[in-house]
Amino acid sequence: MPVSRRDVLRCAAAVSASAALGAAAGKQAPAAAAASPTLIDFAMRQIPAEAIRAAGHAGVINYVSTSRPGSSFGAKPITLPYAKSLTAAGLVIVSNYQYGKPGGTAPSDFTRGYPGGVADAKAAWHLHTAAGGGRTAPIYFSVDDDIDRQTWNDLALPWFRGINSVIGVMRTGIYAGIRPCQWATADGVIGRSQTPGRVWAWQTRSWSNGQIFPHAVLYQRIIDTASNPGPVVGGIRVDVNDVLAQDCGQWNFHP
Repeated sequence: MPVSRRDVLRCAAAVSASAALGAAAGKQAPAAAAASPTLIDFAMRQIPAEAIRAAGHAGVINYVSTSRPGSSFGAKPITLPYAKSLTAAGLVIVSNYQYGKPGGTAPSDFTRGYPGGVADAKAAWHLHTAAGGGRTAPIYFSVDDDIDRQTWNDLALPWFRGINSVIGVMRTGIYAGIRPCQWATADGVIGRSQTPGRVWAWQTRSWSNGQIFPHAVLYQRIIDTASNPGPVVGGIRVDVNDVLAQDCGQWNFHP
């Protein structure tokens, strides 16, 4: 079948984006590598690697957590066969843990304090390594809520310290709005990227008032909602994240 100019451009974008990330792992990148590769995150089901590449994305942020009671998300958790298919297609993988959710059938993970952090880190590390995740790669733990400083100090900070006690600070990252990203950095509970000046902060546009944390490695720019749907990749709507650092915690850079 004839290949359209649009398909050629999409393929070129995917190759450039993957090369830009792969350069951190010692692979040669083309001179005109994409300035801002993107990773997608999703939960509904596994999206074929070919569809992700065709859409021009460099890889995925995938869950190393199971579905909440009453739900059945096909992409939770990431599996070894799926991870292998992504890697074989030249796509990168970043790990994220989120089990509970505000208003969901399980409470937000961070509300369970230090003991909850210990339990969540053990569960996340088991699923991460079972899927072939890098032994030195970080896992981003989600604060999927607009919390204040008191809630951070009383609940989320002890939760992160529980996580640190299991997998160490250098393997701990945060997903949150700008303020928890700042607090986590100041309190020393998340690790540092090998990209100078960057930490394991995956910042969402939500609750960030249009600001981007200058030390973040990932920025969730497009958030799929009923009122503002995200782009469709492989038949499902996804969130889109800008890669802000060459080392954003991708498995291939952290064997």
